[in-house]
Amino acid sequence: MKTTPLKISFSSQKGGVGKSAITVLTAAMLHYKMGYQVVIFDCDFPQLSIAKLRERELKSIMENDHFKRMAHNQFSSLNKKAYPIISCNADTALQEANQFLADSSIDYDFAFFDLPGTVNSTGILQTLLGMDAIFSPMTADRLVMESTLSFLQVISKIFKTKSDKKGLHLFWNMVDGREKSTLYEMYEKVFKELELHQMQHYFSDSKRFRKELPEIGKGLVFRSTLFPPHSRLITSSRIETFMHEFLHLLNR
Repeated sequence: MKTTPLKISFSSQKGGVGKSAITVLTAAMLHYKMGYQVVIFDCDFPQLSIAKLRERELKSIMENDHFKRMAHNQFSSLNKKAYPIISCNADTALQEANQFLADSSIDYDFAFFDLPGTVNSTGILQTLLGMDAIFSPMTADRLVMESTLSFLQVISKIFKTKSDKKGLHLFWNMVDGREKSTLYEMYEKVFKELELHQMQHYFSDSKRFRKELPEIGKGLVFRSTLFPPHSRLITSSRIETFMHEFLHLLNR
């Protein structure tokens, strides 16, 4: 029998908090570094930022001999293809995903859903509630946090009533070391009062981690749908500690 992949979404009530970038980063670590089979369903219409990133990367490989050699060497050594990115409708993402998974000959371990930054539609909310786990990146911005907290509280309560759910997990993204820590402390106190789970890991704000394949020249790859992060950047970004906590929360 085919295994059922865990359905995961990096989701937030607000856009611009890095959910698509972290989806790509986590998928690359799992698929290219850790031996898992991954698929991404890009439901963030009309941006479809992950699907369009893949298109830009494929174009760069076709036009650049350096990237072409990188791709050849990687996929020859891995003996597996790049993870698929399926564009779909946010309201019907679960049905479309189930059909894709049923038709596929591959047993996927993780199915990631990149959903719109706002969930005002009932259909999108139902898709979110169909996830096995939701990981919510946050930035220390008062406007972002105030509009997000009530949404997270509702999702968390529903997840707690479902024995098959792996939960809702919050983490800080784009953390600037120059910011006053009191802002984080204030919100973390609110998380505890609302019984929202906060991950220990956080992502620092670094411009070098935002560059795409076409922009790096012969530099080190970090954010890519076709390659894993370079080992040197894995160390400096502390992504390994995030992956350890991520898998632990999912019992993997």
